[in-house]
Parts: sequence; C-alpha cells; structure tokens
Amino acid sequence: MEHVSVLDKASYEVHTNKVELLSILSLDGTVNEELLPNLSDEQLRELMRRMVFTRTWDQRAISLQRQGRLGFYAPVSGQEASMIGSEFALNKEDFICPGYRDMPQIVWHGLPMYQAFLYSKGHQHGGEVPEDVNVLMPQIIIGAQIVQSAGVAMGLKKRGKKNVVITYTGDGGSSQGDFYEGMNFAGAFNLPVIFVVQNNGYAISTPSSKQTAAETIAQKGLAAGIKSVQVDGMDVLAMYKAVQDAAERGRNGEGATLIEAITYRFGPHSMSGDDPTKYRTKDEESEWALKDPIVRFRKYLETKNLWTEEDETKTIEDAKQTVADQIKKAESTAKMTIPDLIDSMFEMTPPHLEEQKKAYLEKEGN
Repeated sequence: MEHVSVLDKASYEVHTNKVELLSILSLDGTVNEELLPNLSDEQLRELMRRMVFTRTWDQRAISLQRQGRLGFYAPVSGQEASMIGSEFALNKEDFICPGYRDMPQIVWHGLPMYQAFLYSKGHQHGGEVPEDVNVLMPQIIIGAQIVQSAGVAMGLKKRGKKNVVITYTGDGGSSQGDFYEGMNFAGAFNLPVIFVVQNNGYAISTPSSKQTAAETIAQKGLAAGIKSVQVDGMDVLAMYKAVQDAAERGRNGEGATLIEAITYRFGPHSMSGDDPTKYRTKDEESEWALKDPIVRFRKYLETKNLWTEEDETKTIEDAKQTVADQIKKAESTAKMTIPDLIDSMFEMTPPHLEEQKKAYLEKEGN
C-alpha cells in the first residue's frame, strides 16, 4: 500500500475497514465548523490557559531537573494539545492510568503539583493519591498502564458505573505485549476504556517505520474489535472531540476506543541523556514547529477575540509562580526514611517487615 500522510488525507481503506483521521483546526487558525465541538467561550479560553500554563511548567521543570531539584523528568512541549484536550473531555469521576510523561493530565485531573514533583524525586508521598482524585500514579514500565486501564474499566463495569478510563502511551509503547493484551481484554469484555497512543514519530530514538510494518497504529485496534481513529494530535479541538466521542461510547456500553494522536515532542525523550539531534533533522523540527498546538489555537481564539497578549503574559507568570510555590512545598516535605517507607507499604505492616525495620533501627543505633 502506498504511504499516506496522516495529516493530508482524511481517511483510507484498510482491507475492508476504515480508519479515519480527525482534524478540525487548520494551521492558519480556521476551523471545520461541522466538526467543531460544543464548547463555550470560557471553555475555549480555559483550554488555551491550560496549554500555555503547561508549557511554562514544562520549561521550569526542565530547569529544575538540570539544577538537581527534580529526578526523572520527561518533557511534554509539543504534546499539550493531545494531553490537555483529552483530559478536558473527561468527568472528574473518570479514571486516568498514565505513563511517565503524562503528568499534566493527572495534575489537571486533581493531583497536587507538589506531589508530582515528589514522584519525580522518588519520594513515597509522591504516590499518595488523594481519595477524591481518580488517577493511578505514572507507570515507569512501558505499556503496563494499558493492562491496568483494562482492569480498572472492568471494575467500573462490574459496579455498574458510567465512568470511563483513559490511558496513554507513546508509539514505542504500542510495540509492547501489554498494549495488545490490554486492548484484547477490553475488546473481549466490551469495556469503557480509551487507549491514547501519542505518536511522536520516534519513541526514544527509533522511527515509527521501524517499530511496525502497519500503515498506522490506529488500525491495530481493529484486530481487537474496538473503534479506532487517528487524530491530528497538534489540534486541541480534535483531541477534545475524539475523547468526548470515545467517552460517550464507553458510557453507553459501546466499548473501548483506540485513538492514535499524531503529534511531535519538541524536546528530548527525557532529561536522562537523550539527544534528539542524533536522530531528527533541523528541517523536520522546523516543519513540525509550524504545527505548534499553542500557536494554532491562539490564532483561532484571536479571531474570536477570546485571547490577548495580556492573557498569555498573565498565564505564564501564574505558571511560574505556581511551580515555584509547589517545588518549595515538595522540598519542605520531610525526607523519606527507610522505616517510613516500610510502614507505607501496607495498612498493617507484616511481621517480616517489622523485623527488618527493627534490625535496621538497631543497626542505625535508634
């Protein structure tokens, strides 16, 4: 089959099945009115505010990591539309099962930012999710969150809940066995789960063309018997609509959806040694910069007189101050100790761990 550019062609036949590409917002800021989701002016402004806030937070987090004030950190700039647009389409009662790059989604869903920083620092309280926040902590094991999401969705279905579960991975994660197992389980049991693959083209450094022989990642969901779509992942309106539609299907008992978001990560895979200049060209990066999700959405909002330079400046300053306050709160949290770590593992610490704790304390002279 001749290669088809996912951003140039709306749909094509895959054997007897069709995988559609959803795109609403053009590069010049014009929109397809027929596909435009029903969002109020305030909701449109909030989407923009969250994207600008998240990019500023990302830039500050990179600086904090370089200063040694954070541990592992995976940059997100370029992927704001796929992250913010998808979470914005959820209800607070819906669940998120994230990968390690998906901090923005779970913070906007209710996890305090300082706990996200504690998670990055490896602190036990970084994983202490408030009871009213329906998220799991980010999976560092690539693809494991896919299986987790199917399990959470099964639990919701058995309880008769009308909530959905959303989970995220990258194009590299779609090569993991857990990816197929989770989708197959969701398809077999008709579960209310949304699988989002944020395809930025490279995983860590391997091009998607070497990850799979399939024309698209989206069509892999067809084999699992679930609805599968491609979305322009640099288009926040398209991401919102795709997840909104998928969530409605899940709530109505119509099963799971696989969404392949075609996006681009502007920075490195992580701050732990990746150098994207070794596998990406300047021309490619310049081409994708023209599709910047914030620039595109800003153009649209400006035509509706919904966003100004003053709004942007205020949001950036707010983000900087919030990050400063939240990292200060994280750094003022009492340092983790081995006895505390042991006690936090179970509601009632089992005897063998009590023995280990006692031995440790005696060794330390406590």
